[in-house]
Amino acid sequence: MATLGGNRVVEGSQNSIEIQNLARFALEEHNKKSNSSLELVRVISAKEQVVAGSIYEITMVAKDGDEKKQVYEAKVLVKPWLNFKELQEFKLVTDDDNENDNAASVSRALI
Repeated sequence: MATLGGNRVVEGSQNSIEIQNLARFALEEHNKKSNSSLELVRVISAKEQVVAGSIYEITMVAKDGDEKKQVYEAKVLVKPWLNFKELQEFKLVTDDDNENDNAASVSRALI
Protein backbone atom coordinates (compact mmCIF):
# COMPACT_ATOMS: atom_id res chain seq x y z
CA MET A 1 0.00 0.00 0.00
CA ALA A 2 1.24 3.51 -0.81
CA THR A 3 1.93 6.14 1.81
CA LEU A 4 -0.81 8.76 2.13
CA GLY A 5 -0.10 11.49 -0.42
CA GLY A 6 2.93 9.71 -1.84
CA ASN A 7 3.28 8.34 -5.35
CA ARG A 8 4.27 4.78 -6.05
CA VAL A 9 4.83 2.90 -9.27
CA VAL A 10 2.26 0.16 -9.75
CA GLU A 11 4.42 -2.91 -10.37
CA GLY A 12 3.22 -5.13 -13.21
CA SER A 13 0.80 -2.45 -14.43
CA GLN A 14 1.24 -3.54 -18.06
CA ASN A 15 -0.40 -6.87 -17.17
CA SER A 16 -2.75 -5.74 -14.39
CA ILE A 17 -6.42 -6.28 -15.18
CA GLU A 18 -7.35 -3.53 -12.68
CA ILE A 19 -5.07 -0.98 -14.42
CA GLN A 20 -6.23 -2.07 -17.89
CA ASN A 21 -9.85 -1.62 -16.78
CA LEU A 22 -9.04 1.86 -15.47
CA ALA A 23 -7.30 2.71 -18.77
CA ARG A 24 -10.39 1.56 -20.70
CA PHE A 25 -12.61 3.59 -18.36
CA ALA A 26 -10.44 6.67 -19.00
CA LEU A 27 -10.68 6.16 -22.77
CA GLU A 28 -14.47 5.66 -22.63
CA GLU A 29 -14.93 8.84 -20.59
CA HIS A 30 -12.60 10.79 -22.88
CA ASN A 31 -14.41 9.44 -25.96
CA LYS A 32 -17.80 10.56 -24.56
CA LYS A 33 -16.54 14.07 -23.77
CA SER A 34 -14.64 14.61 -27.03
CA ASN A 35 -16.81 12.57 -29.41
CA SER A 36 -13.80 10.47 -30.44
CA SER A 37 -13.24 6.73 -30.68
CA LEU A 38 -9.85 5.97 -29.16
CA GLU A 39 -9.11 2.30 -28.47
CA LEU A 40 -6.63 0.95 -25.97
CA VAL A 41 -3.61 -0.75 -27.51
CA ARG A 42 -1.68 -1.33 -24.26
CA VAL A 43 -0.77 0.14 -20.87
CA ILE A 44 2.81 1.38 -20.58
CA SER A 45 2.93 2.24 -16.87
CA ALA A 46 0.89 3.41 -13.90
CA LYS A 47 1.45 5.28 -10.66
CA GLU A 48 -0.82 5.46 -7.64
CA GLN A 49 -1.22 8.33 -5.21
CA VAL A 50 -3.25 7.71 -2.07
CA VAL A 51 -5.57 10.60 -1.20
CA ALA A 52 -9.23 10.29 -0.13
CA GLY A 53 -9.18 7.25 -2.40
CA SER A 54 -6.48 6.70 -5.01
CA ILE A 55 -5.44 8.71 -8.04
CA TYR A 56 -4.01 6.52 -10.77
CA GLU A 57 -1.81 8.17 -13.39
CA ILE A 58 -1.84 5.80 -16.35
CA THR A 59 0.35 6.09 -19.44
CA MET A 60 -1.06 4.15 -22.38
CA VAL A 61 -0.87 3.64 -26.12
CA ALA A 62 -4.16 4.17 -27.95
CA LYS A 63 -5.28 4.54 -31.53
CA ASP A 64 -8.27 6.05 -33.28
CA GLY A 65 -9.48 3.44 -35.76
CA ASP A 66 -6.70 2.79 -38.26
CA GLU A 67 -4.84 5.98 -37.31
CA LYS A 68 -1.32 5.83 -35.96
CA LYS A 69 -0.74 4.87 -32.34
CA GLN A 70 -0.18 7.68 -29.88
CA VAL A 71 0.74 7.86 -26.20
CA TYR A 72 -1.71 9.37 -23.71
CA GLU A 73 -1.74 10.00 -19.98
CA ALA A 74 -4.87 9.79 -17.87
CA LYS A 75 -5.55 10.51 -14.20
CA VAL A 76 -8.40 8.56 -12.66
CA LEU A 77 -9.71 9.08 -9.11
CA VAL A 78 -11.02 5.87 -7.53
CA LYS A 79 -12.98 5.55 -4.27
CA PRO A 80 -13.81 1.85 -4.11
CA TRP A 81 -15.91 2.06 -0.94
CA LEU A 82 -18.28 4.41 -2.82
CA ASN A 83 -18.06 2.50 -6.12
CA PHE A 84 -16.80 5.80 -7.60
CA LYS A 85 -14.46 6.49 -10.54
CA GLU A 86 -13.80 9.84 -12.17
CA LEU A 87 -11.55 10.84 -15.06
CA GLN A 88 -9.70 13.91 -13.83
CA GLU A 89 -7.32 14.49 -16.72
CA PHE A 90 -6.64 13.04 -20.16
CA LYS A 91 -3.91 14.32 -22.45
CA LEU A 92 -1.78 13.45 -25.42
CA VAL A 93 1.88 12.99 -24.49
CA THR A 94 4.10 15.15 -26.67
CA ASP A 95 7.74 14.73 -27.54
CA ASP A 96 8.79 18.38 -27.40
CA ASP A 97 12.50 19.20 -27.41
CA ASN A 98 12.21 20.10 -23.72
CA GLU A 99 11.02 16.60 -22.89
CA ASN A 100 13.88 14.40 -24.15
CA ASP A 101 13.27 11.64 -21.59
CA ASN A 102 9.60 11.62 -22.46
CA ALA A 103 10.36 11.51 -26.18
CA ALA A 104 12.56 8.44 -25.72
CA SER A 105 9.81 6.73 -23.71
CA VAL A 106 7.23 7.60 -26.36
CA SER A 107 9.42 6.21 -29.13
CA ARG A 108 9.94 2.93 -27.25
CA ALA A 109 6.22 2.66 -26.44
CA LEU A 110 5.13 2.95 -30.05
CA ILE A 111 7.39 0.14 -31.27
